[in-house]
Parts: sequence; C-alpha cells; structure tokens
Amino acid sequence: AVFDTSFHQTMPKYAYLYAIPHDYYDKYKIRRYGFHGTSHKYVAQKACRILGVDFESQKIITCHLGNGASIAAIKHGKSVDTSMGFTPVEGLIMGTRSGDVDAGILLYLAEKENLSIKEVNDVINKKSGVLGISGLSSDMRDLENAAAQGNERAQLALDMYYYRVKKYVGAYAAAMDGVDLIIFTGGIGENDPILREKVSTAIDFMGIDFDSEANKGVRGKDKLLTKPSSKVKVMVITTNEELVIATDTANIVKELKK
Repeated sequence: AVFDTSFHQTMPKYAYLYAIPHDYYDKYKIRRYGFHGTSHKYVAQKACRILGVDFESQKIITCHLGNGASIAAIKHGKSVDTSMGFTPVEGLIMGTRSGDVDAGILLYLAEKENLSIKEVNDVINKKSGVLGISGLSSDMRDLENAAAQGNERAQLALDMYYYRVKKYVGAYAAAMDGVDLIIFTGGIGENDPILREKVSTAIDFMGIDFDSEANKGVRGKDKLLTKPSSKVKVMVITTNEELVIATDTANIVKELKK
C-alpha cells in the first residue's frame, strides 16, 4: 500500500500535535496527518528538476488546489507542515468542505439546529466550502462566470478562497524562515490563471516578480510564472499522483526481492 499521508510523516511533533489533552494522542493517535502527500512530493521534485536546483536545498510551498485542497511546507526535501489535518476537512476552503472553522461553532449549531454528529459531519464536508458560501456551485469556473455577471455571493466565495490560500502561503514562509519556490498544482491550481495571479501579486512583498503575460491562458502544463528578477519563483506544475504510487510500489518490490 502507498499512503497519501506518508510524505508528511517528517513533520515535527510541535507541528502535528493538537492542543487537546495529550491522553487523546496516546489513546487514539489524534494528530495532524495531512493528505495529497504523493502530489506535494511529486510536483516539488519535478519543479526542482525543471529549474535545475537541488530538491534538498530548497524551501518550497506546494499548493494542491482542487475540489479538495491543501498546502504543504517542504523544507530541504521534507514536509514540515501541511494544511489538512486529522481529516481532510481542515485547512483551506474547498469545494464543499469548510476548512478551518471554530470548533465552538459546530457545538453551537448542533444545539441550535438539533443536529446529530452525522448531520454536523455532512454540514462541514458536503454543504460548506465555496458551495455553502455562494449557494450556487462547488466549481470555481461556475463561480467566476457568476461573479463576472455581478453575483455578489459568488465573488465573496472567490475572495474568501483566494484569501485563505494567501494566508497559508504566508504562514508557511514564516514557518520555514523563508521560501524559494511556490508551486500551484491540482485541477484548480493548474487551470485557473486568475487564482494564480490574485494570490501571487498579493504576496509580491515576499520577493515575487510575477509575470502576468506568462501566466495568461496557461492550463495543464508546466511553466515558470515569474520574471528573471524574481527572488521567489512561482510555477505551475502538472501533478501525476498515479506515477508516484507506481514508482513507490516498484521501489518497495525491488527492495523485497533483495
């Protein structure tokens, strides 16, 4: 088996533990596990090969943005933090998942709406995210089209989505004491030039000289999106999780045969 969480097992204890009684970690192993590990690993290594730099010398932030979405901080070849947690619901706003939410809200809703645990789970996993905010769709393309026609809630959903991505990128740059490379991947990351520009230009103070012309119309291909003068590079990289799984499987089988 190849686990989607395995790449994130290098996170330090202070990053993966939650501030709940430690007994729950001892009894149930409640901690941050993270997901999309195969994708984060693959695109980070692929980008370094394209740039001709050593993967283990770089500070990289990978943004896997699809209907499910997560961001990872990769320092010198190892994952040191990631936005998804014990379950895939934590972190970024997603298609139908809430992402980060005050846990007290869930208790409040359960009491006020007389919701069961299963019903609360449905709210945060299936009825929230950009779908819940917009009341329209979980598809970013639908929201961008609606926003262009003046739909205020569609625009709000987009603004909230961009903001959460920007906030996590900034936090992970701080966690690693800097960043050399930011990567966009996944169905949205690879195919949404608007999102890439909105996020990248908002954090240009970090040393990003974004190339808007290079970004235009880029969908589903690998490309550098910053100018030569940029201190921090931004790239769009196509992911291939199946290839990582196949490669890891082949390496394991090779070791078993020795």
